[in-house]
Amino acid sequence: MTVTDLVSYEDALASYDPVMGLEVHVELGTKTKMFCGCATTLGAEPNSQTCPTCLGLPGSLPVVNATGVESAVRIGLALNCEIAEWCRFARKNYFYPDMPKNFQTSQYDEPIAFDGYLDVQLADGEVFRVGIERAHMEEDTGKSTHIGGATGRIHGARHSLLDYNRAGIPLIEIVTKPIVGAGDRAPEVARAYVAELRELIRALGVSEARMEMGQLRCDVNVSLRPHGQEAFGTRSETKNVNSLRSVERAVRFEIQRHAAVLGDGGTIVQETRHFHEDNGTTTSGRVKEEAEDYRYFPEPDLVPIAPEREWVERLRAELPETPLARRNRLRDEWGVSAHEMQSVLNAGAVEPIVATIEAGADAAAARKWWLGELARRANEQGVELASLPITPAQVARVATLVAAGELNDKLGRQVIDGVLAGEGDPDVIVEQRGLRIVKDEGALGAAVDEAIAANPAVADKVRGGKTAAAGALVGAVMKATRGQADAARARELILERLGVTE
Repeated sequence: MTVTDLVSYEDALASYDPVMGLEVHVELGTKTKMFCGCATTLGAEPNSQTCPTCLGLPGSLPVVNATGVESAVRIGLALNCEIAEWCRFARKNYFYPDMPKNFQTSQYDEPIAFDGYLDVQLADGEVFRVGIERAHMEEDTGKSTHIGGATGRIHGARHSLLDYNRAGIPLIEIVTKPIVGAGDRAPEVARAYVAELRELIRALGVSEARMEMGQLRCDVNVSLRPHGQEAFGTRSETKNVNSLRSVERAVRFEIQRHAAVLGDGGTIVQETRHFHEDNGTTTSGRVKEEAEDYRYFPEPDLVPIAPEREWVERLRAELPETPLARRNRLRDEWGVSAHEMQSVLNAGAVEPIVATIEAGADAAAARKWWLGELARRANEQGVELASLPITPAQVARVATLVAAGELNDKLGRQVIDGVLAGEGDPDVIVEQRGLRIVKDEGALGAAVDEAIAANPAVADKVRGGKTAAAGALVGAVMKATRGQADAARARELILERLGVTE
């Protein structure tokens, strides 16, 4: 189905209620794999970080990674989940080249964390609560690279390359309860949930959760039901969506696609689908298996896990402030509105601003530079704000020089130009480029006299009481000094020279 075959989003919502389920896989930042001692270093030579255990060779036995279990408990607590007093691993059997054991060690009916929730804030400040069904531990698969063909997928490929370095890396899969009641805001809710979850994972320090690197991946389940109907419709599952924007687009497209199929009298096939970044569409993958198709059974080589209650409560007491609570606190401290705070969040500027304030800038100046000049540069280059080659300490120094009257905003932008170009720290650039504001009364007075002499008509207006016209003379002074004059002092001197008082 192409975009032209879809019904409009508005028409889809006029007939149906969307129901979502989001399954997020988080790759933990442990030093070793979940069930063996192999390293998890990113970018290593293919198949160089493997052993008999993660390759599933006969006679090898797994051992649970204690840090992985602790990370799972911390994630569960942060998601307001119940932590199981007793749980165990299971074998999820399926046969695919990226699974060298022909089964995945996971958890099935006994997850380590269950029945929680996460509050997410939408763009207008509304808070939407997403229920959490479970968070369970498992291991990642290997990585397949399909060579040949037009899509980069296995269908049509000439051959495939397999790298098992990733096989066995610890994963936490977080599964929501059915998300109902979002209505036309369903795509926004999905995006906000994944964004909030990503920030929470980062705050816990258990993963960098970089979606572009596959450290956080989202499977998007969507179904529709006619208004007034209680039973859920048949769902589709769009696999491995790897950006916030794509999560939002995948939900929107699937709502429109389902509505078009149902509106034509067709039926929805329960299947996995692939999302295409280039045009925002999804295409069919394979018919979706049910749980019984995986033939789950308890993992015989691993003992059950029984987290001690005292240890769980100690981890609970050590949880950091949630991202939502922190943003609300910072909003109050900075004295900004909910809309302004949302702009900060959308720009990815929270952490840079916090670090700039810690480096000595005031909150207003830190926001101004990151949301203004630096956000513009990031947009032009198509990169994240935090990826710009400038540190919060350097931004704080520019803000301090402006506040002290050593620079004005125009000169500050030139200093930032220099920092981004790799010319050094702000003070070095100020000296090398000669950017400091001209405060010498002699030099400034001479520039004022030249401006008055060159603009006699304007000078006469000022003498006649039209002091607003002095702005043109200040502009001439700024031009003559390459923007380095103290504008306020220049205006004072102009009025003094013309015998005008305010």
